[in-house]
Amino acid sequence: MNIFQTLILSIVEGITEFLPISSTGHLILTSQLLNIPQTEFTKSFEIIIQLGAILAVVYLYWKRILDSKKLWKPLLAAFIPTAVVGLVLYKFVKNFLIGNTTVTLLALFIGGIVLIVIEKYWERGLTTHAATKGHAGSIKIEDLTLKQSFLIGLAQSVSIIPGVSRAAATIVGGLFMGMDRKTAVEFSFLLAIPTMAAATGLDLVKSGFSFTQSEWMLLGVGFIGAFITALFAVKYFLQFIQKHTFVPFGIYRIVLALLFWLFVK
Repeated sequence: MNIFQTLILSIVEGITEFLPISSTGHLILTSQLLNIPQTEFTKSFEIIIQLGAILAVVYLYWKRILDSKKLWKPLLAAFIPTAVVGLVLYKFVKNFLIGNTTVTLLALFIGGIVLIVIEKYWERGLTTHAATKGHAGSIKIEDLTLKQSFLIGLAQSVSIIPGVSRAAATIVGGLFMGMDRKTAVEFSFLLAIPTMAAATGLDLVKSGFSFTQSEWMLLGVGFIGAFITALFAVKYFLQFIQKHTFVPFGIYRIVLALLFWLFVK
């Protein structure tokens, strides 16, 4: 992997981390397009630079995180399922799932269909509920019960499969718990902080920090690139989702999977 490839991957990571289209899946597909071999370092790189993107959320939301202690309980409860699943299945995920193009494309395709169906179902349910109750999708992050938070965390844990999308799984879980789109997206942002910090820490420990000097440099470049790109992506996504549905992302996932399967794989 060279500097140019590293910069491309960091930009892809920063753009896709918070969109419901799977950043890990895009990193795997981009690596294949760039002819980057799926070595142990490449797999670690694809995990670790995600923390750079996540730090963009820390930068943008640090006041809210520090000021609202009520955020901590739902975030912790939602983090637990993914932490347990990730710890137990770490070797399986890294050795068999990360870098697997077939699994990634299937997950992107199926996830796209699910996202469209869920969006249509949620929209109809919102309209019906609003007509009968006068409001819907009004639950705040701080109002989530531990059970609701845990269930969202269970949804997120499915994202250990490349192509599923951690953001999509969390957002769908939030919608089912009664959040509106913007709140579900923000909860997805915030839940990414402990999730990806733990994933990065686990990979560093498992790898024994055994990177060469040039590999550490590539990690640094990827980390910074993902952070800067994610700053813009987060702001854009929040603005976009207040006026649009998740359907375009579902369609994009399906089209990307089909095109890649037909012309690249």
